Order: sequence, then structure tokens, then C-alpha cells
Amino acid sequence: MLVGVMAQSRTTAKDQETPRRRGRAWTLLLVLPYVGLCFPRMYVRLTPALWGFPFFYWYQFGWVLLTSAMLGFVYKMQKQSGVS
Repeated sequence: MLVGVMAQSRTTAKDQETPRRRGRAWTLLLVLPYVGLCFPRMYVRLTPALWGFPFFYWYQFGWVLLTSAMLGFVYKMQKQSGVS
């Protein structure tokens, strides 16, 4: 009887762990803005310009928009998987 209870507790713990792992996988997307902006030597330049703005400015502004979209996506995915 004790073995049956232990087997049930193992499956319960495993089932509870799965949504957390899925939620953490989506959270790793939030590392992309950090990596994209961490090395300014890659994007500190004037060309190509977009509507008169140097590359340096519109590259960073693009990351602001992209990061906002990723935050919304990660929030939605975590909410679906039940991760708090």
C-alpha cells in the first residue's frame, strides 16, 4: 500500500512540474533584447539611415517595440500554462 501512495505522489509531482518548465522556456525569449543591445559596438553607426534617423537610434527603438511584443507574448503563454 505504501508503494502505491509513493507512485501516486511521484506522478503528481511530475505533472505539476511540467507547466513550470514550459513557462520557463518562454521566459528565455526575454534574454534576446539583452543580447541584442548588450554590444553597442555592433550597432553604433550612422548608416543605414531610416527617415533621417541614424541606425543607432532606430535599432534601439526597434528593440523597444520588439521587447514590448515579446513581453506580451511571454505573459500570454505563461498565463495559458498556469505558471504564476
